[in-house]
Amino acid sequence: MQEYILAFLIVTGASFTLVGSLGLARLRDFYMRLHGPTKATTLGVGCLLIASAIYFSSKPDSFSMHEVLITLFLFITAPVSAHLLAKAALHLKLRSIAKLPEQS
Repeated sequence: MQEYILAFLIVTGASFTLVGSLGLARLRDFYMRLHGPTKATTLGVGCLLIASAIYFSSKPDSFSMHEVLITLFLFITAPVSAHLLAKAALHLKLRSIAKLPEQS
């Protein structure tokens, strides 16, 4: 049963990471490109780290705390860094391809 859970987490993590990487490479705008690494890739790497923690904690007398700490640090820092990048782009008045909503 554990092998199925690990396989599911690894395939899910690899899929999210692939989609996030393609989004970073294919999207046309800086603001759009922020979504690739901050949303999908963060979830993908999180799934891979959780799978690693489960695998290495399954052995007797071992608990893998490294992967749990890395996952927590990743989930905390990725949104903060994306927010700071977006604020810097707004401060530099970087233009977006997206149309602005009409004022009513």
